Amino acid sequence: MRSPTDNGPVVSRQEFDALFEQVRTWGRWAPADRGAWNRVGADHVRRAAALVRSGTVVPLGRPWDTVAGPDNRRPALHYMSDLGDAEPSGPAEPFEPSTHKDFVGADFHGKGITHLDALSHVAYRGRLYGGGAARELVGSGGARFGGVGALGPLVTRGVLLDLPAVQEVPWLEPGQAVHAGDIAAAEEALGVEIGEGDAVLLRTGRFRRRRELGPWDADAACAGFHVDAVPLLAGRGIALLGGDGDSDVRPSPVEGVHSPVHTLAVAAMGVPLLDNADVEELAAACASTDRYDFLLSVAPLNVPGGTGSPVNPVAVL
Repeated sequence: MRSPTDNGPVVSRQEFDALFEQVRTWGRWAPADRGAWNRVGADHVRRAAALVRSGTVVPLGRPWDTVAGPDNRRPALHYMSDLGDAEPSGPAEPFEPSTHKDFVGADFHGKGITHLDALSHVAYRGRLYGGGAARELVGSGGARFGGVGALGPLVTRGVLLDLPAVQEVPWLEPGQAVHAGDIAAAEEALGVEIGEGDAVLLRTGRFRRRRELGPWDADAACAGFHVDAVPLLAGRGIALLGGDGDSDVRPSPVEGVHSPVHTLAVAAMGVPLLDNADVEELAAACASTDRYDFLLSVAPLNVPGGTGSPVNPVAVL
């Protein structure tokens, strides 16, 4: 029986490189820096819209986290930049309208903020998705290929793989790997099948565990996909991969590669990643209706040359 915190089997660098070539989609689409989002056309959007029945709207973004912790080493910023009580008002105009303004900012790649990884976020052996040299395409002014501004919004069918529900546990323990067989078992148990152009969201129960037991260093240990699950996802033709972690099981099972699922998804397959989505409310909504597919909308900020963006995705059932 597999240990609940087993992140294996170990994968050699040679095996990983062969897997990279197996799932690589370079040269398949134009524009190339939209990657797998090119799979989603008007027909996909219409089919996703047809999934809306109750009209239940579920936001997936975490609250803007300004509190430092073991899983939030670079807290987001939020401060007031203009307070109405500091504005002058003359005696003739005591009821002059006032305004209040604030500033928000974040070094958002990490475990604290719900965000989207664009195709410029990950390079492997010095190459971005499509084969361009990262050092030539990404510099101090941002990315000239694969920027988040090139992606635009995504509206497609979302599929939730609620692994704790399938395995009848409150959450997956940090370090537990999700394999291809686990995906197949989840599809059967949940009555859903991943298809072309879908956005696949994995629930590990991370945020339930965090709320009940407190935060931990998710860079050191978290549940997520093992690389042996990636060929199945690639074969289904997914457009987006994400969930309540960053999709990678940690510690990494691949020798010398700290984020192998990131590498395969972004740099080989051209699949953007949605990290740190709080899917607890979505899981409850799916369980109450006994359906695990829904319309999903992901709208990143239009940051030309950005490697990603904070997002507040929305699922509609």
